Amino acid sequence: MSTTVRHVTVLGAGKIGFAIALLLHRTAHYEVRVADRDAARLERVAALGCATLLLDSSEDAARAIDGQDAVLNALPFQFAYAIARQCALRGVHYFDLTEDVENTQAIRQLSGDATHVLMPQCGLAPGFIGIVGNDLARSFDRVLDVKMRVGALPRFPMNALRYNLTWSTEGLINEYCNPCEAIVEGEKTQVLALEGLETFVLDGVEYEAFNTSGGLGTLPDTLLGHVRSVDYKSIRYPGHCAILKLLLNDLRLRDRRELMLEMFEHALPATDDDVIVIVASASGYLGTRFSETVFKASILGAEVDGHRLSAIQLTTACGICAALDLVADGTLPQSGFIGQETIVLRDFLANRFGRVYRGEPVAVTQATTLAVMA
Repeated sequence: MSTTVRHVTVLGAGKIGFAIALLLHRTAHYEVRVADRDAARLERVAALGCATLLLDSSEDAARAIDGQDAVLNALPFQFAYAIARQCALRGVHYFDLTEDVENTQAIRQLSGDATHVLMPQCGLAPGFIGIVGNDLARSFDRVLDVKMRVGALPRFPMNALRYNLTWSTEGLINEYCNPCEAIVEGEKTQVLALEGLETFVLDGVEYEAFNTSGGLGTLPDTLLGHVRSVDYKSIRYPGHCAILKLLLNDLRLRDRRELMLEMFEHALPATDDDVIVIVASASGYLGTRFSETVFKASILGAEVDGHRLSAIQLTTACGICAALDLVADGTLPQSGFIGQETIVLRDFLANRFGRVYRGEPVAVTQATTLAVMA
């Protein structure tokens, strides 16, 4: 691992920020500092052995960024552009998890003179699913259609929505309300969220999937001109979409997102007992033969060094940690805007963090191995 990327700040000490700090700190390759406004959250991170920085409400991100080699932003999407801009000004590598299209496009505009990496959308979807979609597309002589489906689902849902909160409620509502990018008949366009409902069975379990915003990341720009269609849909258990349409359209909660946020967080219990379901396919021609290839995975949470990480924590944190690793070891470009699909799927799955997407545990570090042997 390169010594030029060693000092790393994680912005945000919530569930995902904690998981990122845990995974990076245990490698002994990075000196990890976590910054947050919540002292209680920082205490939990400090117990891992990470340095911490308490930010008050009057501060910007500058103090957390100065002197660092890289910043991993695990804050809500509305902070993405401002932090990326500070990193670009200070010559610090920037990574984030945002699903927000506007913030990503704004960050891309910063990259013209960037001396370091600007790499948003490094989580699961957008993130890993873009790597898979691009890999599937490039496996054909002439690709036609690329379909990507991802769900972060409770394993044992007990309500009418058949859903529990597993990640950011605000991000979830954005997915359900914002326009969705797609390629249709070779043209980049926008389609409506909650439309395109389909059902399928995977490993004996019935699911539905429908359009949601943000999951494609920058993949449409990469594949435009090379494919007939590209789309992304969220996976849920059957019946979820119909209830969402009632809430968002008939009851007009689409125009009252703050009320919807309050309702979801009041009525839907959070769970750490979740599963990530990934199904991606591409069809096209290999020579003269029309063919289809499929990638699928189901990923559960795991215990890492005595800390239970949910499936969404594990996959999201491993996505951004793998991106950092691949920049640090020189596999990826060292400056400018990097779309997640730039990563070669083989390289990602071979990475010590990316192996989680193969259904394998996070790699045991050399330091951990020596401790066990002792």
